[in-house]
Amino acid sequence: MFSLFESKKDKKFKKHLRNLVFLAKVDGKLNEVERDLIFKIGLKYGLKDYFIAELIEEVPDFDFRLPASDYERFDQIYDLVQLMVSDGVVDDHELDFCVDMAERLGFRKAVVGVLVRKISQGVSNGQNKELIRKEAEAFLTN
Repeated sequence: MFSLFESKKDKKFKKHLRNLVFLAKVDGKLNEVERDLIFKIGLKYGLKDYFIAELIEEVPDFDFRLPASDYERFDQIYDLVQLMVSDGVVDDHELDFCVDMAERLGFRKAVVGVLVRKISQGVSNGQNKELIRKEAEAFLTN
């Protein structure tokens, strides 16, 4: 699935999407809303639709890689939370996964629950991603 001739950027996007697919499947089912959002995010990153479909169909070996920057870390947790709330039902397994992923991303254990909740509320309320990012940065630096 990963080619020797891919750029670092393409590999990063594919790993990011693998994490999203894993989250979508963690509750045992991948619904249409989650699938559509995965396609939307994958296409936004320039991935081909056939690649996204293949990735969704295979059960990924979950091999989490820490993003290189704080900006990428936020993007990763934002997309995970966005996917979690996309079907309108927040499954306990999905929530636990998002909290666990936030910790793995290097966010302090003491704040991950609040961070996930703030992102979830912002996404649910239709807030702009950059506004949510700024609010999260303000929260995390205090």
